[in-house]
Amino acid sequence: MVAVTKGVSDGRVAAMVAAGVRHLGENRVQAAEARAAVFPDVSAVPIWHLIGHLQRNKVRRAVARFDRVDSVDSRRLAEALDRAAAEAARRLPVLIEVDWTGAAARTGLPAVEVVAAAESISGLAHLDLLGLMTLAPDAGPDAARAVFRQTRALAEAVCRRVPAMNRPVLSMGMSGDFEIAVEEGATEIRIGHALFGVDASPARPQGLGQDHE
Repeated sequence: MVAVTKGVSDGRVAAMVAAGVRHLGENRVQAAEARAAVFPDVSAVPIWHLIGHLQRNKVRRAVARFDRVDSVDSRRLAEALDRAAAEAARRLPVLIEVDWTGAAARTGLPAVEVVAAAESISGLAHLDLLGLMTLAPDAGPDAARAVFRQTRALAEAVCRRVPAMNRPVLSMGMSGDFEIAVEEGATEIRIGHALFGVDASPARPQGLGQDHE
């Protein structure tokens, strides 16, 4: 479980970590940087995931603050992350974000481009491609199940072309649909509202894909 901490106070996040939560997800680089006073050591628990859209002008800051980037949505972004990871003398685990909707407001690579992108990204020297991340549409449980099932099948297709990704991470499922995601093969779920309550994360604007809780 990745606990999504968007909009949650430092004190509540620290309490959740003290209770045993080990993976935290933030949507924005600056939000994670603002928590540095509470969690100064990026190499220690908790493990920080960037789950929101990353602009290339913030890549170096993301590499300095996050343990993993779960929202790689273009090859150009992957290449920029690879260069920043090389400068930081580290390897950076990443997930490819998949978009099944085709909506202009959504982030993520179109599903038809994912296998080729995965082959390219897997060849970058300072990135470790672990798997895929996706966000279900706001169209009910049947639509969510279909997207999760398609994402699992897509991960299997990637594994056939990228043997190093033989046990893929599937980050899919949030507070409202994580049970379905687990049934369809999720290995990670992103939970905010169900952990922190109604004030934890503002409602996602209609049609936008940047809020990954």
